[in-house]
Parts: sequence; structure tokens; C-alpha cells
Amino acid sequence: MARILIVDDDAAFRGGLAEMLHDLRHIVLEAETTEAGLHRLRTEVVDAAIVDLRLPGQDGLAFLRQAKQVSQVPCIMLTAYASGSNTIEAMRLGAFDHLTKPVARQALVETLTRALQQKQISDAGHDAAGSPSGDSTSADRDELVSSSEAMRQVFKRIGLAAGSDATVLILGETGTGKELVARALHRNSVRAAKPFIAVNCAAIPTDLMESELFGHVKGAFTGAVNDRAGRFREADGGTLFLDEIGDMPLPTQAKILRALQEREISPIGGSQVIPVDVRIVAATHRDLPTAVKEGRFREDLWYRLQVVPVVLPPLRERLSDVLQLAEHFLRLIGGETPKQLTPPAARLLLAHHWPGNVRELRNAMERAAILSHGKFIDAEHIGLQANAGSASRPDIDWNGSMADAVAYVEREMIVRALAATAGNRADAARRLGLSRQQLYRKLDEFGLA
Repeated sequence: MARILIVDDDAAFRGGLAEMLHDLRHIVLEAETTEAGLHRLRTEVVDAAIVDLRLPGQDGLAFLRQAKQVSQVPCIMLTAYASGSNTIEAMRLGAFDHLTKPVARQALVETLTRALQQKQISDAGHDAAGSPSGDSTSADRDELVSSSEAMRQVFKRIGLAAGSDATVLILGETGTGKELVARALHRNSVRAAKPFIAVNCAAIPTDLMESELFGHVKGAFTGAVNDRAGRFREADGGTLFLDEIGDMPLPTQAKILRALQEREISPIGGSQVIPVDVRIVAATHRDLPTAVKEGRFREDLWYRLQVVPVVLPPLRERLSDVLQLAEHFLRLIGGETPKQLTPPAARLLLAHHWPGNVRELRNAMERAAILSHGKFIDAEHIGLQANAGSASRPDIDWNGSMADAVAYVEREMIVRALAATAGNRADAARRLGLSRQQLYRKLDEFGLA
């Protein structure tokens, strides 16, 4: 039995949630506003809080900011309006988890169980670390756009990792937005006011790599007519983003490892060791474990980099993001009067396999905005083949399990139905002969929610 505080202005939702918690033999405390919730937190014993994001007056994020000054109670944030920015902000402010409405009973019970376990640990003397209070512009936050569950897990990890100086390794296919994640980590950290320096390791010639990163002194080699600070020193106090680190030559990997371990560098041709205060965020689309086995990447550096791994799913595995991202890019291009997609254009986008991921989608929207006349974008303006990706999708393994084959067919039918209805879930459910609730469960099951 635990004492659970519910802060939500929706009386019907609050009542239903309270009834469920009573069934679990918990004691329920209720509040309609942030102010009322904080009052109960100050005056009564609370083991966990379930807080809605949108509240009259101060919102749920304000509750999080003030609650940690009163108690280390774990807070579960609920919202029907999940976005990358509010998920990251909630986790950065110390939310135990961030769930979307309508939330499944089992998911909420599991999350609450874990939260109460954390409270027991906290009561035993384990104090949670505080979070930074840096701010970021709404324009920057909007760069990470997604409503899919897979990306929400990424947003949560960004929020949890942002408050530390731990090295982060971002893994994902080309075009999935690895630099945007790195910038989000920096923007939400205590280093936000300091430099963010990005280095594309694949674009720098091998013989210039060490000079680019560590700098050099005048006369160190032919052409070194002046001292150069190097990227590590340029990023001092901030974040150094090493993009495509899987393409870094082995000799430079050894020096990067030392810089990570000792937090000091030696410019080429110099005898002085210079301390640096940087947070390292690295990214690659390479298969680093295979590169380690083949001797192309240092095993010790691989282990040193993946303190906090972040895996970005490809766009084809988060179908629900395609139209949302497309409309976002059109708003960036068109400002206050963005062009709109016609239903045939939307169906074409949903049917495409997107081997180039989000970058390919952005390029497609820029091209379509240029080639289309008027305010609407039709399929002919996008320049994609509707079946371009279907041939590259894996076939069913007829020697595998029947359950896997059935799941494959179900997923393909749902994807095709959503494409045919331009993402309209009610229409897609009717085409498939499912109820909307059955379709929602399948979307969750296949990661298409």
C-alpha cells in the first residue's frame, strides 16, 4: 500500500485513475492544480505522484521544478500532447517517466511499481542528483519532431543524460538526425551557454585529423605558419561532437582515448600538455563491434565511448512520424504560409521506404516546395516511386516460425492501409475489419503508434 498523489484537472480521468489505484490497494490523494498538488506534497506523506502536463495556471513542468525542492517523490508525467521538447524537459527536470494518454493500465501499473521501488531506495538513503536549469529556444527544440514511441524513448534518454557529463554514443543509419540529438543533449545541459563544436571525422583527410582535433604549434610541419588551437580547445567548457567516429583512423583513436581518460591534449609539435574541459558526444552509422573484430576500431575506445548509448530508429520503423516531419519541414520552408500535402502525396510518402531517412524526407519536401505551384503539393511534385521501398523490404522467412510470418503480414497490411488512407486510423481500421481499439493495440505492438 502506498500514498499516490494525482494532479489532473480532468475530474473524470482523475476519478477513473483513482478507482484503479484503489483496486491496487493504494491510498489516493487528488489535486486539480499545480498549486493544490504542491500543497498536498508539503503537508502530507506522498510516495509517488502522477501529474498531467496541461493544468490550469502553472503546468506540470512547473510542478516538477517546485516538487523537487519539497520532496524526492518520483513523479510520473502524463500528457495527451507529447512532443520531443516536453518529453526531454520533463526527464531533465527529474520526472520518473513520461507517458502519453490514453495510457494502458498495465503500462501505468508497471511504471508506478518501478517508481515506488525507487522511492524505497531513496528512503534508504540514496539521494537523486539535481538537474540543470538551462533554457533553450523553442525554435531549436522543435527540430526534434516525433510522436512515435521509439523516438519518445530517445527523448527520455536525452533528458536523463543531459544533466551529466557522461560520454554519449549515438548510433543510427545515415540521415536519422544524430547531430540533432547531440545538439539537444548540449542545449539541455549545464554547458548550454558554452560552445557546441561539431567535427565530421569522415570529411577530414587522415593527415590533417590530429591537427584539426588537437591543434598544432607554429612550424610543427610544412604549412603550419601559425599556432592552431584545435577543436578540443575550441569546445572548452562545452560539448565536442565527433560525428562518424567510426571512420576515424586508428592512430587518432589512440589519442582520443587518452583525451577522454585524462582530459588533456598535446598539440602537434608542442611539448606542453593542456587540460581541457569538454563533454564528448560521438556518433556513427558504422557497425562498431564488427569494426573492432576486424581491427578497424579500438576495443578500449569502443567501451569508453558507450557510457550512454542512444540508438536512433530508421524512419521506415516509425511510420507515424513521416507526415508529421513532412509538415514540419514545409513549415520551416514556407514560414507562415506553408504548402500543404494532398492525400495522394501523403499516401506516396507513407508508402516510400526512406533509405535516406529523415534527411531524404527533408530534401523531398524542399524539392516539392520548389516544383509545385500554388499552395498544394501533389504526388507528382515529390518525385518518389510509390513502390520504391517495397522491393527492398525483407521477405517472409518461410522456414521460420509461423508467429513471425503472421506478424510480418499483419504489419504490412496495417502499413498499406494507413498509406491508402493518408494516415487516417479510423478509415484504416474499417479497411482492415478491425475496431479502432484493436488497431491501436496493433500499432503499439508493431511500433507504429
